Amino acid sequence: MTVPRGSESAPGGRSWLAAALLPAVGVVTLAAMWWLSTIVFDINPFVLPAPPDIVRRFAEAPDFFFHHGRATLTETVVGFGIAVAIGLLTAVLLTASRTVERAVLPLLVAANAVPKIAVAPLLVVWLGFGSVPKIAMVVLIAFFPIVVSAMAGLTSTPVELAELAKSLSASRLQSFVKLRIPWALPQIFVGLKLGVTLSVVGAVVGEFAGGDQGLGYVIVASGASADTPLAFAAMTLLSAMSVLLFYLLAALERLLLPWAREITG
Repeated sequence: MTVPRGSESAPGGRSWLAAALLPAVGVVTLAAMWWLSTIVFDINPFVLPAPPDIVRRFAEAPDFFFHHGRATLTETVVGFGIAVAIGLLTAVLLTASRTVERAVLPLLVAANAVPKIAVAPLLVVWLGFGSVPKIAMVVLIAFFPIVVSAMAGLTSTPVELAELAKSLSASRLQSFVKLRIPWALPQIFVGLKLGVTLSVVGAVVGEFAGGDQGLGYVIVASGASADTPLAFAAMTLLSAMSVLLFYLLAALERLLLPWAREITG
């Protein structure tokens, strides 16, 4: 029996429609409940601004938010790129040698346990008040989850595939490049998606410690001027930035690894 073409594409079309509409429905529902609660409980905008107050604050100075948002986005993207390069290289080195892993991994865990908010003022002292300490903070925060996820992926190659490569007389380098790395990519992307959201947090933490631009600086300045809608507007923009970067990486994963979903189910 011939299946109509429309019925073949319908499930895929519905899944894409759901993927686009469900997050929007969730955001609208949350905003409506937020707005309703401020009306019902008569909450002062100084304590909790309603969504219209935040939108109004955006509309009053779009260039202001664009300038500071661009600064935070630049620090986030640059720092994340550096963290990815260093993190993946570190993961490769650690998984290539058990001796190196045993010697270095505990040091990385100990370094990651140090509260980053305590390091931020030191980075300002060492690197100045420009964008460099903010980028360094992004690297520090995003580095560890990228390393851990990449190591998990590189060490999860099935024994059967490793034996197959050995039976084909593949060298260690060939097995690593053609087998272990492709198999590890889905797990690596898990770390990248986690790392990119943490990168936004890192940029804001760095901006809290010092500087005169960025959305973190806007939040600090709003506290000094008791402008709660300004703080919420900056936080809303930060949330949107995190969501955008996360889904850009998710889209890149779908583009580069169309087979990953079939393997993981």
